[in-house]
Amino acid sequence: MSTITRREFVGQCAGAAAGAWLMPALAKAASSGPSVQFPSDPRKRVAVAAYPFREYIVGWMGWDGKTPSPVPREKQMELKDFAAHVAEKFNVHNIEPWSPIFPSTDAKYVEQFRSAVEKAQSKIVDVAVDGRHSQYATDAAERKASVAATNQWIDVAVALGSPSIRTHIDGGKDSKPDVSLAADTLKQNAEYGAKKNVVVTLENDNPISEDPFFIVQIIEKVNSPWLRALPDFGNSLAAHDEAFQDRAMEAMFAHAYGICHVKDGEVDEQGKASHVDLPKTFAVLKKHGYKGYCSIEYDAPGDPYKPTTDLIEATIKYLS
Repeated sequence: MSTITRREFVGQCAGAAAGAWLMPALAKAASSGPSVQFPSDPRKRVAVAAYPFREYIVGWMGWDGKTPSPVPREKQMELKDFAAHVAEKFNVHNIEPWSPIFPSTDAKYVEQFRSAVEKAQSKIVDVAVDGRHSQYATDAAERKASVAATNQWIDVAVALGSPSIRTHIDGGKDSKPDVSLAADTLKQNAEYGAKKNVVVTLENDNPISEDPFFIVQIIEKVNSPWLRALPDFGNSLAAHDEAFQDRAMEAMFAHAYGICHVKDGEVDEQGKASHVDLPKTFAVLKKHGYKGYCSIEYDAPGDPYKPTTDLIEATIKYLS
Protein backbone atom coordinates (compact mmCIF):
# COMPACT_ATOMS: atom_id res chain seq x y z
CA MET A 1 0.00 0.00 0.00
CA SER A 2 1.11 3.50 -0.68
CA THR A 3 2.90 5.30 2.13
CA ILE A 4 1.70 8.82 1.31
CA THR A 5 -1.60 8.87 -0.55
CA ARG A 6 -3.15 6.43 1.89
CA ARG A 7 -2.30 8.80 4.72
CA GLU A 8 -4.23 11.48 2.88
CA PHE A 9 -7.29 9.33 2.55
CA VAL A 10 -9.90 9.79 5.24
CA GLY A 11 -10.75 6.27 6.34
CA GLN A 12 -14.28 5.32 7.17
CA CYS A 13 -15.04 4.96 10.84
CA ALA A 14 -16.73 1.76 11.84
CA GLY A 15 -20.12 1.74 13.52
CA ALA A 16 -20.40 0.39 17.00
CA ALA A 17 -23.40 -1.72 16.09
CA ALA A 18 -21.24 -4.71 15.17
CA GLY A 19 -20.88 -5.43 18.87
CA ALA A 20 -24.37 -6.89 18.87
CA TRP A 21 -23.06 -9.80 16.80
CA LEU A 22 -20.31 -10.87 19.14
CA MET A 23 -20.08 -14.60 19.65
CA PRO A 24 -20.14 -15.58 23.32
CA ALA A 25 -17.07 -17.77 22.90
CA LEU A 26 -15.09 -14.75 21.71
CA ALA A 27 -16.30 -12.36 24.40
CA LYS A 28 -13.94 -13.83 26.97
CA ALA A 29 -10.26 -13.12 26.45
CA ALA A 30 -7.66 -15.83 26.60
CA SER A 31 -5.51 -14.93 29.59
CA SER A 32 -2.36 -16.43 28.10
CA GLY A 33 -2.68 -14.57 24.81
CA PRO A 34 -4.03 -15.46 21.35
CA SER A 35 -4.08 -19.10 20.33
CA VAL A 36 -5.10 -19.19 16.67
CA GLN A 37 -4.77 -22.63 15.07
CA PHE A 38 -2.98 -21.72 11.85
CA PRO A 39 -2.99 -24.23 8.98
CA SER A 40 0.28 -25.93 8.04
CA ASP A 41 -0.52 -26.51 4.36
CA PRO A 42 1.24 -23.74 2.37
CA ARG A 43 -1.72 -22.89 0.15
CA LYS A 44 -4.03 -22.68 3.14
CA ARG A 45 -1.67 -20.14 4.71
CA VAL A 46 -2.08 -17.81 1.72
CA ALA A 47 -4.60 -14.95 1.76
CA VAL A 48 -5.42 -12.31 -0.83
CA ALA A 49 -5.69 -8.68 0.26
CA ALA A 50 -8.54 -6.56 -1.10
CA TYR A 51 -6.37 -3.44 -1.34
CA PRO A 52 -4.82 -4.25 -4.76
CA PHE A 53 -8.33 -4.87 -6.12
CA ARG A 54 -9.88 -1.65 -4.79
CA GLU A 55 -10.71 -0.40 -8.30
CA TYR A 56 -12.65 -3.62 -8.89
CA ILE A 57 -14.81 -3.08 -5.79
CA VAL A 58 -18.12 -1.24 -6.17
CA GLY A 59 -18.00 2.14 -4.46
CA TRP A 60 -14.30 2.93 -4.76
CA MET A 61 -13.98 6.61 -5.73
CA GLY A 62 -10.24 7.16 -5.72
CA TRP A 63 -8.00 8.69 -3.09
CA ASP A 64 -9.86 11.98 -3.34
CA GLY A 65 -13.25 10.34 -2.86
CA LYS A 66 -14.47 11.88 -6.10
CA THR A 67 -12.86 9.95 -8.94
CA PRO A 68 -14.81 7.00 -10.35
CA SER A 69 -12.92 3.74 -10.84
CA PRO A 70 -11.46 3.24 -14.33
CA VAL A 71 -12.71 -0.36 -14.19
CA PRO A 72 -16.05 -0.75 -16.01
CA ARG A 73 -19.00 -1.38 -13.71
CA GLU A 74 -19.65 -4.79 -15.24
CA LYS A 75 -16.18 -5.91 -14.11
CA GLN A 76 -16.62 -4.68 -10.55
CA MET A 77 -17.89 -6.70 -7.58
CA GLU A 78 -19.43 -6.04 -4.19
CA LEU A 79 -16.97 -6.34 -1.32
CA LYS A 80 -19.04 -9.15 0.21
CA ASP A 81 -18.46 -11.16 -2.98
CA PHE A 82 -14.68 -10.75 -2.89
CA ALA A 83 -14.09 -14.06 -1.09
CA ALA A 84 -15.98 -16.04 -3.73
CA HIS A 85 -14.10 -14.18 -6.46
CA VAL A 86 -10.73 -14.97 -4.87
CA ALA A 87 -11.67 -18.62 -4.45
CA GLU A 88 -12.68 -18.87 -8.11
CA LYS A 89 -9.75 -16.94 -9.60
CA PHE A 90 -6.90 -18.03 -7.34
CA ASN A 91 -8.04 -21.16 -5.47
CA VAL A 92 -7.37 -19.30 -2.22
CA HIS A 93 -9.91 -19.29 0.60
CA ASN A 94 -8.56 -16.55 2.87
CA ILE A 95 -9.08 -12.83 2.36
CA GLU A 96 -8.00 -9.57 4.01
CA PRO A 97 -10.57 -6.80 3.45
CA TRP A 98 -9.63 -3.12 3.71
CA SER A 99 -11.67 -0.63 5.74
CA PRO A 100 -12.07 2.22 3.18
CA ILE A 101 -13.95 -0.05 0.77
CA PHE A 102 -16.52 -1.27 3.30
CA PRO A 103 -19.89 0.08 2.11
CA SER A 104 -21.17 -0.19 5.68
CA THR A 105 -20.20 -1.52 9.09
CA ASP A 106 -23.69 -1.82 10.52
CA ALA A 107 -24.68 -5.17 11.97
CA LYS A 108 -26.90 -6.17 9.04
CA TYR A 109 -24.21 -5.64 6.41
CA VAL A 110 -21.49 -7.27 8.50
CA GLU A 111 -23.71 -10.35 8.90
CA GLN A 112 -24.30 -10.46 5.13
CA PHE A 113 -20.56 -10.12 4.49
CA ARG A 114 -19.69 -12.94 6.88
CA SER A 115 -22.41 -15.18 5.43
CA ALA A 116 -21.09 -14.59 1.89
CA VAL A 117 -17.56 -15.45 2.99
CA GLU A 118 -18.73 -18.64 4.67
CA LYS A 119 -20.79 -19.58 1.60
CA ALA A 120 -17.56 -19.35 -0.43
CA GLN A 121 -16.01 -21.77 2.11
CA SER A 122 -13.55 -19.02 2.96
CA LYS A 123 -12.60 -16.90 5.94
CA ILE A 124 -11.36 -13.45 6.82
CA VAL A 125 -7.90 -13.67 8.39
CA ASP A 126 -7.33 -9.96 9.04
CA VAL A 127 -9.07 -6.61 8.52
CA ALA A 128 -6.75 -3.85 7.30
CA VAL A 129 -7.90 -0.64 8.97
CA ASP A 130 -7.01 2.89 7.90
CA GLY A 131 -7.89 5.53 10.48
CA ARG A 132 -7.84 9.29 10.70
CA HIS A 133 -6.78 9.90 14.30
CA SER A 134 -3.20 9.99 15.56
CA GLN A 135 -2.11 7.67 18.34
CA TYR A 136 0.71 10.00 19.36
CA ALA A 137 -0.94 13.41 18.96
CA THR A 138 -0.28 15.80 21.83
CA ASP A 139 -4.03 16.47 21.93
CA ALA A 140 -5.49 13.93 24.36
CA ALA A 141 -8.89 14.12 22.65
CA GLU A 142 -7.30 13.07 19.37
CA ARG A 143 -5.66 10.07 21.02
CA LYS A 144 -8.95 9.14 22.69
CA ALA A 145 -10.68 9.28 19.31
CA SER A 146 -8.02 6.95 17.92
CA VAL A 147 -8.69 4.41 20.68
CA ALA A 148 -12.43 4.52 20.03
CA ALA A 149 -12.10 4.17 16.25
CA THR A 150 -9.76 1.18 16.48
CA ASN A 151 -11.93 -0.51 19.11
CA GLN A 152 -14.96 -0.17 16.83
CA TRP A 153 -13.06 -2.07 14.13
CA ILE A 154 -12.14 -4.73 16.68
CA ASP A 155 -15.89 -5.22 17.14
CA VAL A 156 -16.28 -5.52 13.36
CA ALA A 157 -13.48 -8.12 13.30
CA VAL A 158 -15.28 -10.17 15.93
CA ALA A 159 -18.52 -10.05 13.96
CA LEU A 160 -16.65 -11.16 10.82
CA GLY A 161 -14.77 -13.92 12.61
CA SER A 162 -11.39 -12.30 11.94
CA PRO A 163 -8.60 -13.10 14.43
CA SER A 164 -6.90 -9.73 13.94
CA ILE A 165 -7.01 -6.20 12.60
CA ARG A 166 -4.20 -4.06 11.25
CA THR A 167 -4.48 -0.49 12.47
CA HIS A 168 -2.33 2.34 11.15
CA ILE A 169 -0.25 4.61 13.32
CA ASP A 170 -1.38 7.91 11.92
CA GLY A 171 0.87 10.95 11.85
CA GLY A 172 0.16 13.70 14.34
CA LYS A 173 -0.33 17.18 12.90
CA ASP A 174 1.18 18.77 15.98
CA SER A 175 3.82 16.26 17.04
CA LYS A 176 6.62 13.96 15.99
CA PRO A 177 6.44 10.19 16.56
CA ASP A 178 6.36 9.58 20.29
CA VAL A 179 6.81 6.07 21.68
CA SER A 180 5.27 6.80 25.07
CA LEU A 181 2.13 8.47 23.75
CA ALA A 182 1.62 5.87 21.01
CA ALA A 183 2.19 3.02 23.44
CA ASP A 184 -0.31 4.44 25.93
CA THR A 185 -2.92 4.70 23.17
CA LEU A 186 -2.30 1.30 21.64
CA LYS A 187 -2.14 -0.41 25.03
CA GLN A 188 -5.82 0.47 25.42
CA ASN A 189 -6.55 -1.15 22.05
CA ALA A 190 -4.53 -4.23 23.01
CA GLU A 191 -6.51 -4.53 26.24
CA TYR A 192 -9.78 -4.27 24.35
CA GLY A 193 -8.52 -6.76 21.77
CA ALA A 194 -7.67 -9.18 24.58
CA LYS A 195 -11.26 -8.99 25.85
CA LYS A 196 -12.58 -9.69 22.34
CA ASN A 197 -9.93 -12.25 21.35
CA VAL A 198 -8.67 -10.08 18.48
CA VAL A 199 -4.98 -9.31 17.91
CA VAL A 200 -4.08 -5.71 16.99
CA THR A 201 -1.20 -5.48 14.52
CA LEU A 202 1.04 -2.64 13.34
CA GLU A 203 2.50 -2.50 9.83
CA ASN A 204 5.74 -0.93 8.61
CA ASP A 205 4.03 1.37 6.12
CA ASN A 206 4.46 5.14 6.42
CA PRO A 207 8.22 5.72 6.68
CA ILE A 208 7.77 8.31 9.44
CA SER A 209 4.78 7.35 11.57
CA GLU A 210 5.26 3.61 10.96
CA ASP A 211 9.01 3.19 10.90
CA PRO A 212 9.59 -0.51 11.73
CA PHE A 213 11.90 0.23 14.64
CA PHE A 214 9.44 2.78 16.05
CA ILE A 215 6.78 0.06 15.84
CA VAL A 216 9.02 -2.41 17.66
CA GLN A 217 9.66 0.11 20.45
CA ILE A 218 5.90 0.57 20.89
CA ILE A 219 5.23 -3.17 20.93
CA GLU A 220 7.99 -3.79 23.45
CA LYS A 221 6.79 -0.94 25.68
CA VAL A 222 3.18 -2.17 25.66
CA ASN A 223 4.42 -5.73 26.20
CA SER A 224 1.15 -7.45 25.37
CA PRO A 225 0.66 -10.62 23.29
CA TRP A 226 -2.35 -8.84 21.78
CA LEU A 227 -0.24 -6.11 20.10
CA ARG A 228 1.98 -7.51 17.35
CA ALA A 229 3.87 -6.56 14.21
CA LEU A 230 2.63 -7.00 10.66
CA PRO A 231 5.75 -7.29 8.48
CA ASP A 232 5.27 -5.91 4.98
CA PHE A 233 7.83 -7.30 2.54
CA GLY A 234 8.13 -4.14 0.43
CA ASN A 235 7.27 -0.95 2.29
CA SER A 236 10.58 -0.44 4.08
CA LEU A 237 12.54 -1.23 0.95
CA ALA A 238 10.60 1.38 -1.00
CA ALA A 239 11.64 4.08 1.48
CA HIS A 240 15.16 2.89 2.37
CA ASP A 241 18.01 0.70 1.15
CA GLU A 242 18.39 -3.08 1.24
CA ALA A 243 20.41 -3.08 4.46
CA PHE A 244 17.63 -1.21 6.24
CA GLN A 245 15.09 -3.61 4.73
CA ASP A 246 17.01 -6.60 6.08
CA ARG A 247 17.10 -5.16 9.60
CA ALA A 248 13.43 -4.18 9.36
CA MET A 249 12.31 -7.69 8.41
CA GLU A 250 14.33 -9.23 11.24
CA ALA A 251 12.82 -6.81 13.77
CA MET A 252 9.25 -7.11 12.50
CA PHE A 253 9.15 -10.90 12.19
CA ALA A 254 10.58 -11.20 15.69
CA HIS A 255 7.34 -9.54 16.89
CA ALA A 256 4.85 -10.94 14.34
CA TYR A 257 2.02 -13.34 15.03
CA GLY A 258 -0.70 -14.06 12.48
CA ILE A 259 -0.45 -11.84 9.40
CA CYS A 260 2.21 -10.49 7.03
CA HIS A 261 2.04 -8.84 3.60
CA VAL A 262 3.81 -10.47 0.68
CA LYS A 263 4.87 -8.39 -2.29
CA ASP A 264 7.80 -8.57 -4.67
CA GLY A 265 8.29 -4.84 -4.92
CA GLU A 266 6.62 -1.47 -4.84
CA VAL A 267 6.52 1.70 -6.91
CA ASP A 268 7.04 4.97 -5.02
CA GLU A 269 5.37 8.32 -5.63
CA GLN A 270 8.03 9.21 -8.19
CA GLY A 271 7.44 6.00 -10.14
CA LYS A 272 10.66 4.33 -8.98
CA ALA A 273 10.31 0.57 -8.52
CA SER A 274 11.97 -1.46 -5.77
CA HIS A 275 12.40 -5.23 -5.88
CA VAL A 276 12.08 -7.57 -2.90
CA ASP A 277 14.42 -10.50 -2.49
CA LEU A 278 11.70 -13.07 -1.85
CA PRO A 279 13.94 -16.05 -0.97
CA LYS A 280 15.81 -13.97 1.61
CA THR A 281 12.64 -12.52 3.14
CA PHE A 282 10.95 -15.90 3.41
CA ALA A 283 14.12 -17.22 5.03
CA VAL A 284 13.74 -14.52 7.71
CA LEU A 285 10.09 -15.50 8.13
CA LYS A 286 11.07 -19.12 8.74
CA LYS A 287 14.00 -18.19 10.97
CA HIS A 288 11.62 -16.52 13.40
CA GLY A 289 9.20 -19.45 13.39
CA TYR A 290 6.36 -17.45 11.84
CA LYS A 291 3.31 -19.71 11.41
CA GLY A 292 0.65 -17.17 10.43
CA TYR A 293 -0.98 -16.13 7.18
CA CYS A 294 0.78 -14.59 4.19
CA SER A 295 -1.52 -12.02 2.59
CA ILE A 296 -0.71 -11.25 -1.04
CA GLU A 297 -0.68 -7.49 -1.56
CA TYR A 298 0.59 -6.63 -5.03
CA ASP A 299 1.32 -2.90 -5.03
CA ALA A 300 2.15 -1.47 -8.43
CA PRO A 301 0.21 0.11 -11.30
CA GLY A 302 -1.68 -2.12 -13.69
CA ASP A 303 -3.83 -5.23 -13.62
CA PRO A 304 -3.31 -7.04 -10.28
CA TYR A 305 -4.51 -10.48 -11.40
CA LYS A 306 -1.43 -11.99 -13.05
CA PRO A 307 1.04 -10.57 -10.47
CA THR A 308 -1.18 -11.88 -7.66
CA THR A 309 -1.21 -15.35 -9.22
CA ASP A 310 2.59 -15.26 -9.51
CA LEU A 311 3.00 -14.15 -5.89
CA ILE A 312 0.66 -16.87 -4.67
CA GLU A 313 2.69 -19.55 -6.42
CA ALA A 314 5.97 -18.07 -5.17
CA THR A 315 4.61 -17.94 -1.61
CA ILE A 316 3.53 -21.58 -1.73
CA LYS A 317 6.96 -22.52 -3.07
CA TYR A 318 8.87 -20.72 -0.31
CA LEU A 319 6.56 -21.90 2.46
CA SER A 320 6.93 -25.52 1.35
